[in-house]
Amino acid sequence: MLEQMYSYGVEQLHTCCDPATGLRAIIAIHSTRRGPAIGGCRFIHYPQEQAALNDALRLAQGMSYKAALAGLPHGGGKAVIIRPDTAFDRSALMQAFGRMINQLNGDYITAMDSGTQVSDMNQIAQQTHFVTCTSQTGDPSPWTALGVYEGILTSVEQRYGSRDLKGCHINLQGLGHVGMALAQKLYDAGAQLTVCDLSPALTNEAEKRFNACTVNPESIYREKADIFCPCGLGAVINEHTLEQLQVDIVAGSANNQLQTPEQGDRLHQRGILYAPDYLLNAGGLIFVARIHAGHKPEQIRSQVAHIGSTLKQLYQQSEQQGCAPHRIADQQAQAIVAGSAGHSMAMSAGSNRKVDPAA
Repeated sequence: MLEQMYSYGVEQLHTCCDPATGLRAIIAIHSTRRGPAIGGCRFIHYPQEQAALNDALRLAQGMSYKAALAGLPHGGGKAVIIRPDTAFDRSALMQAFGRMINQLNGDYITAMDSGTQVSDMNQIAQQTHFVTCTSQTGDPSPWTALGVYEGILTSVEQRYGSRDLKGCHINLQGLGHVGMALAQKLYDAGAQLTVCDLSPALTNEAEKRFNACTVNPESIYREKADIFCPCGLGAVINEHTLEQLQVDIVAGSANNQLQTPEQGDRLHQRGILYAPDYLLNAGGLIFVARIHAGHKPEQIRSQVAHIGSTLKQLYQQSEQQGCAPHRIADQQAQAIVAGSAGHSMAMSAGSNRKVDPAA
């Protein structure tokens, strides 16, 4: 475990087991160098505890990189709650998790992620102030979708010389809160959508609302298109799927899309433009951090929209250096987290004051 923490640069790892509620949770805090760690809480089934630990460590690192490139006064953290296999009281479980967070004295601020919802954050908020995405704060998903949309426009311009999405064929994987909101934006812009999701209800909705074509989740990688847009869970670009891709661009909202950095190198070698996920999907994080700091929605919207400009600069550096975009992004984020470089590529940081989660 300590070796894994070291390999990801994680500074703290906390575990909790509460038999009374069935809570089994892990909180990984990658860094508090720039401010309190912030990041969502996953509540999903895991085949084994090691898989949950791996998820927490990788995602915490990604959150630090995301906050750094977004110019936020935060480090990255991530929580995973292993969903019980037997019956449980969801409210009691979330409140127990809230007590766990409160014991960390502000080092970690939690938020929504896969498997959690606003009502869960409300329950957590009964036990701690270090939580966002409550009913008072709002759902960050539309803001994540906005940032991804801006990044897709920039990627299309980089590859095709135009930001026009009319007739652009996009394979969208995952129709959760972010995926569905993004699908709406892409459809409104004239894109042709092929979608997949484990929920037939969601794919049926996409067919009706967006005239989308539905394919089997295993087939989405083989569908020829202009863009592959992963909006579900991570590690979808791996040894098995990478060679199946028949697209020019990979740009989506999922965290940790690359199973390993080497897959990003392989995409680059194949001439597939990859938009680093933690840059593209930072809109939700920007929203929850800035809303705490008292920023107005129009200010937040402007910073989220700036994701496209930041990505454009990254693509330019990638071309100049002949290096894959994800390698450039990693180098820049690592330097910012370490405090050893300026923010030449980062988005405007705005206020650098430490966020008071009770604000």
